[in-house]
Amino acid sequence: MVMKKKILIVEDEESLRLLYEEELRSEGYEVFTAGNGKEAIQQLETAKPDLIILDIVMPIMDGMEALGRIVSKERKIPIILNTSYSGYRQDFMSWAADAYVTKSADLGELKKKVRELLKIS
Repeated sequence: MVMKKKILIVEDEESLRLLYEEELRSEGYEVFTAGNGKEAIQQLETAKPDLIILDIVMPIMDGMEALGRIVSKERKIPIILNTSYSGYRQDFMSWAADAYVTKSADLGELKKKVRELLKIS
């Protein structure tokens, strides 16, 4: 039996979180979700994700702070920053992530990055 790859989606907009969850589940991943960076760090312990999709602009704890905390704990988990704001690409903190995807209605680029980082052909 092949173990499903686990993905943690960190997104404060519920409609997007549900969309990503549905799309990635349909591709065969086990999906966990968090509404902000604080929830993501709690999920890290229990879900043990193989990959994290992280929004940047969120309440309570934003993606940049969460990114810093996650990489200090779990450097081996690939992280995709997924944001509407392209300006963060210049932020040196974002370089700690493995990929940077600008949000769009087409999830093709995001799914492609997920497959690349999880080394799924």
